[in-house]
Amino acid sequence: MTRRRIRVASCLTLAIALASAVAALWTPAQQPIGAGTSNAPVAQPMPSTEPRKPTLAEFAWLAGRWQGSWGPRFAQETWTAPKAGVMLGTFQLAEGDRTLVLELFTLVEGPNGIEFHLRHFTPALIAWEKPGPTVLNLTGMDAKTATFENPIDGQPKHAIFTRTDADTFVSRSEIIPEKGETQVTEITYHRQFDGPPPKQHKEKKSKPSQ
Repeated sequence: MTRRRIRVASCLTLAIALASAVAALWTPAQQPIGAGTSNAPVAQPMPSTEPRKPTLAEFAWLAGRWQGSWGPRFAQETWTAPKAGVMLGTFQLAEGDRTLVLELFTLVEGPNGIEFHLRHFTPALIAWEKPGPTVLNLTGMDAKTATFENPIDGQPKHAIFTRTDADTFVSRSEIIPEKGETQVTEITYHRQFDGPPPKQHKEKKSKPSQ
C-alpha cells in the first residue's frame, strides 16, 4: 500500500508540473511596470518655424481698372483676376495726346513663390528689353505692402505695391543704375468703376381707339 500511495503521489506531482508548464506557455508576456498606463504628458510636436508662403489669391484685390498721374503724365493699369496661377496686367503712360510707353506684366505663382514679370513696349509693340522680360521675386509681404526684388540688376531693382485702402494703392519702382543716382517712380492709383447701365425707357402703349 505504501508503494501504491507513493506512485499515486508521484503521478499527481507530475500532472501538476505539466499543467503549470502549459499555463506558463499560454500566459501573455508580462509588460513592464506601468506600460500603457503612464500618466506622463505626451510630447507635442514643435510648431513649424518655416515662414508662411504668400499665394496669388492675396493679390486678388488688384483685379480691375486703375488710374493715376505722374506729374503731367496720365497712367492707367488693368489687371485680371487670378486664374490658373497667373494675373495679367497692362500699363499705359501718356502725356497729352502722346503715349510714351506701354507695359505688359504678369504675377506668376510657382514652386519657388510669386514672381513679377514685366516688359516695356513702344506703341508699335517694339520691346525695350531685348534679352527678355525682367523678373522680380516677391521678397516681403504683409497686410498692406508687397515688395519684389530683382536678383540680377537694378533695372528696376525693386517694385513695391502699397495698398492704402480698398480702392487705392501706390506703385513704387526703384531703378538703381550701375552709375548715378537711384531713380524712383511713384504713382498713386485709384480704382475705376464702371458706370451704371443706361436706363431703358419703356414705350408707352397707345390706347385703342374707341
